[in-house]
Amino acid sequence: MNFMQNAPRIIANPLAAGLAPGEATTDRIAWVKLSLVILPLAAPISDAKVLTGRQKPLTEIAFLFAEIETEQGHSGIGYSYSKRAGGLGQFVHAKEIAGELVGEDPNDIARIWDKLVWAGASVGRSGLSTQAIAAFDIALWDLKAKRAKLPLAKLLGAHRDSVRCYNTSGGYLSMPIEEVKERVSMALDKGIGAIKLKVGQPDPMIDLQRIEAVRKHIGDVPLAIDANQQWDRTTALRFGRIAEQYSLTWIEEPLDAYDYEGHAALATELATPIATGEMLTSVDEHYELIRHNSVDFIQPDAPRVGGITPFLKILALADHKKLQLAPHYCMEIHLHLTAAYGREPWVEHFEWSEAMFNETLEVRNGRMIVPNRPGLGFSLSEQARAWVRNTHEVGKRP
Repeated sequence: MNFMQNAPRIIANPLAAGLAPGEATTDRIAWVKLSLVILPLAAPISDAKVLTGRQKPLTEIAFLFAEIETEQGHSGIGYSYSKRAGGLGQFVHAKEIAGELVGEDPNDIARIWDKLVWAGASVGRSGLSTQAIAAFDIALWDLKAKRAKLPLAKLLGAHRDSVRCYNTSGGYLSMPIEEVKERVSMALDKGIGAIKLKVGQPDPMIDLQRIEAVRKHIGDVPLAIDANQQWDRTTALRFGRIAEQYSLTWIEEPLDAYDYEGHAALATELATPIATGEMLTSVDEHYELIRHNSVDFIQPDAPRVGGITPFLKILALADHKKLQLAPHYCMEIHLHLTAAYGREPWVEHFEWSEAMFNETLEVRNGRMIVPNRPGLGFSLSEQARAWVRNTHEVGKRP
């Protein structure tokens, strides 16, 4: 007897089948280029992870750039990055899956993201694999906005044409306090609206002295601090209570990035808002922060979570919970994404990457201005091209 003869017919889920583009497709990806670019920093910098012996001082940043062109001549550029380690790994993984883009409709960004993440699913659907995918995803969003002749913020639907910005690059623990104050003054003179100071040293009293010195130096300018995950729950609670006198905008990463319950307890106990999320690499991980009520300011990083496509999912979850937004790093990308968030956000300002691009973002009156250039509004400089360590191309340039 054939037991399958009377069995119900099983219909495969078309979403899982990875169906090819159909008749609605009017353009296809023809060429993809990857570049591994190493950005050297002017001087080594240290945060709390260095002082606790967990990491070495930061001397360079690895960028993974993806450039995409279509049969009709439309183009886009995106990037991911890594600090201290992982840049080469991102490049190699992106090289392995780059061929999956050729022939795809560049409009189908969400479907392409799923295709890429499943192409490398044996190494996981978060972490390094999604960070490699981010460069492709961001390039596709850049391409879509350029084709529409709109800044990305306008394509997404902007709530504002400028975003509050704060500076971090002048507040590292490797800098003596007098240098910190000098750099803080330079940032404020440039038009930046707030300052973030690194903390988390083995001796918390030194951190308090530095906070007090900067608070006196800047007056009532918004001030945040960042412990880079180096406190335990007791230290974070005690320090947070003492620091309430300084009217901090937030305390960032007081605990391990995955300590959802600990962050939730701090958010309940302290008057100062809690911020974290930058080290998480998936929508699911950010959902846990949100579900546990762990944050007041959520800080996703688009290249780390896999690009703009998953970042927008995090924004929807955050908005539903009425959370504040302050993404980590990557101001060239996050300026557009924060401009499209319904609640007044912050964007982080770093000078480090300015040499990489031909364009400079404008800052004035405490805010970063959304550029009127199509797409993300940046292109690689000749200096960035000179820092290229490795490249890979697939397809044929039209």
